[in-house]
Amino acid sequence: MVAGADAKRHAAKVVRRLKKRYPDAHCALEFDAPWQLLVATILSAQCTDTRVNIVTKDLFAKHSDVADLADMPLPKLERAIQSTGFFRNKAKNIKACCQQLVERFGGEVPQEMEALVGLPGVGRKTANVVLGTAYGIASGVVVDTHVGRISRRLALTENQDAVKVERDLMDVLPRKEWIDFSHRLIWHGRQVCQARRPRCDECSLLDICPRVGVEY
Repeated sequence: MVAGADAKRHAAKVVRRLKKRYPDAHCALEFDAPWQLLVATILSAQCTDTRVNIVTKDLFAKHSDVADLADMPLPKLERAIQSTGFFRNKAKNIKACCQQLVERFGGEVPQEMEALVGLPGVGRKTANVVLGTAYGIASGVVVDTHVGRISRRLALTENQDAVKVERDLMDVLPRKEWIDFSHRLIWHGRQVCQARRPRCDECSLLDICPRVGVEY
């Protein structure tokens, strides 16, 4: 891994290239309110954003606020989200999360990391998504499978653990880039730097990418 000041210079080059390649990158989950993004992000675990958007379009149309979703019978919620996978655990967490939002926060999604990660089904990744995308608060760097994989290929981290990857990225990236960097790297992972067959010949980062772990 690149170290020290060199790491920040390397990261800055990556940021500039990604900005140019994906100037309009944004969160693919569709929402109109912070609580909807929170629910959608919980549903997105081990599921595509496209599938989540299909499910939440109907779910949010029928249940217009946190209190309404909190009161939804658990079996009915399970059926509504079944196609997202792991639906029983997700339904339990979503219902409990919405109940706590109503009871503890007046139906509003808190804007503090500590409060968010105290909710059922909410870890740092989900909290970072909500704070960054819904509120514009750069609390950290969202690390999903794309971000972790590409960060390792780019030698921005050597870690596999998402929390450690996030820490490494926060060390080398300016805070103002934390939110958009994740969106851009996710887009890059979906379009170019795919898991099994990265399209390196089409990559705008090719000349600055060490391609760590890539067989070619």
